[in-house]
Amino acid sequence: MRFSKTAVSWSVAGAMWVMAGSAAASGFALIEQSGSGLGNAFSGGAASAEDSSTIFYNPAGMSRLSGKQIVLAASEIRPSAKFTGTGALPGDAGGDAGSWALVPNGYFAMEVDPKLRVGLGINSPFGLQTEYTPTWVGRTNAIKSKLETINLNPSVAYQVNDSLSLGAGINYQRIRGQLTSYVGAPGTSSMTGSDSAWGYNLGALYNVSPQTRIGAAYRSAISYNLNGSVTYSNMSGLITPITLAIKVPDSFSLSGFHRLDDKWDLMADATWTGWSAFQQLKVMVVATGLPLQTVQESWRDTWRISAGSNYHYNDRWTARMGVAFDQTPVSDAFRTARIPDGDRTWLSVGGQYKPGKESAIDFGYAHLFVKNASINATNIVPNPGPLVGSYSNSVDILSVQYAHSF
Repeated sequence: MRFSKTAVSWSVAGAMWVMAGSAAASGFALIEQSGSGLGNAFSGGAASAEDSSTIFYNPAGMSRLSGKQIVLAASEIRPSAKFTGTGALPGDAGGDAGSWALVPNGYFAMEVDPKLRVGLGINSPFGLQTEYTPTWVGRTNAIKSKLETINLNPSVAYQVNDSLSLGAGINYQRIRGQLTSYVGAPGTSSMTGSDSAWGYNLGALYNVSPQTRIGAAYRSAISYNLNGSVTYSNMSGLITPITLAIKVPDSFSLSGFHRLDDKWDLMADATWTGWSAFQQLKVMVVATGLPLQTVQESWRDTWRISAGSNYHYNDRWTARMGVAFDQTPVSDAFRTARIPDGDRTWLSVGGQYKPGKESAIDFGYAHLFVKNASINATNIVPNPGPLVGSYSNSVDILSVQYAHSF
């Protein structure tokens, strides 16, 4: 029974632990909130304001839009995570823990008067999925990790004068996840949990000249208190209600956009993310109010730096390109099988085609070179068993977007 209790404790902690797999941005964030930005590696995020997807990156950018516009976009993200090493049990290497995941988003912006715009964004700021084979050597650490978020973001923008616009938005965010792992005699544990919470975002856009603008944007942290339960494949009558307090990080972006001439646009961005808010997790037993498991995470704040350009062939066709470097918040000492994250280098290409004055179709592709990541998971008590080795990771992203103005 001692092994079972320890395994159950680990299962509960692992199940509530962030509820995320590999994502396309560092940690478990998703930066893919538009199709028009991917080709530039999102380098002009807070300053480009080409379409109503600016609601996510900088709501002040709506001041550049006229009339009404709807944007529908989707990104297919394919992370790859392959483990080499040894684990607590005999088995295989787990296969490729990544798989294709669809991230859709949509936006609507409307001009109320010459100075005022309102809009609504629907997107998924955090998530994705990893899944190992159920017979891999690290199955006591993790098998499946899945996270889904839905974010509703009503926003407003006000043009103060010819140079300055300000924007703000409210975020209602719903989180849902599932985690599984092998726990010995009880079989495979499966946890589901959910919660919803509120946040906000702010932005400013300043026109230095008709050719140059600077944008700044802030997204608040959001605190959750996830409630859920754990079930076990070999113990159908055992259901353990648990709860976990968790905070997703705030972020600040500073972007620049410059129209070099009739053909070329240049852009750059620096984004800080406050991952240091993610230091320790305590899983609490609902019935007793006592901690069941403590996991030391010790994540650190990160920077993402990017640069990109557009080339306008003519009034209908535009080519895009971009590069970025994205720091991981995870240090070697605290890496785990559920988030085997590493520093990422982006290379992106894309384009835009305008069938007419009222519509535009964007498309893009990015490949992320992820630095090999070592793992020696000793920061979890009770320990699910050794998992020692390294990860070879990469990410591919495809996106498409349709914008219609009316």
